[in-house]
Amino acid sequence: MKQAIELAVQNVKTANGGPFGALVVQDGTPIASGTNLVTVTNDPTAHAEIVAIRSACQRLETFQLAGCELYTSCEPCPMCLSAIYWARPDRFYYAASRADAAAAGFDDAFIYDQVALHPERRAIDSHRVSLEGDDLRPFEEWISSLRKIPY
Repeated sequence: MKQAIELAVQNVKTANGGPFGALVVQDGTPIASGTNLVTVTNDPTAHAEIVAIRSACQRLETFQLAGCELYTSCEPCPMCLSAIYWARPDRFYYAASRADAAAAGFDDAFIYDQVALHPERRAIDSHRVSLEGDDLRPFEEWISSLRKIPY
């Protein structure tokens, strides 16, 4: 955890992004790390956990992190929490809470609240567009594919 926190501190000192750091560990050995790179990459998805997960998956040549643990300097935002669940590490640990992040200006409460709402009630308009049966074609193709890799 100390390494994840130090990554976050150094990220602030070098002005590479927000005060967040993450580390993926396998069998007690760090295999990938990440820091928040949102502002230097102009990528709103470049959160520390996402960067660390991407790096770990590339290094391990897999899209799931079974047998790994993730350490992050702060409780994950909704996007990072989802990515953690998709990556399926054995467990994850965090230091600061979402309340601590909010006190520093990183408040994700609005997003947590939005996710729980029905799509038509969310702040950003979303509309389903049905194309007379074509909207299900990708899933039909997936179900019948002999080349798919389930995840």
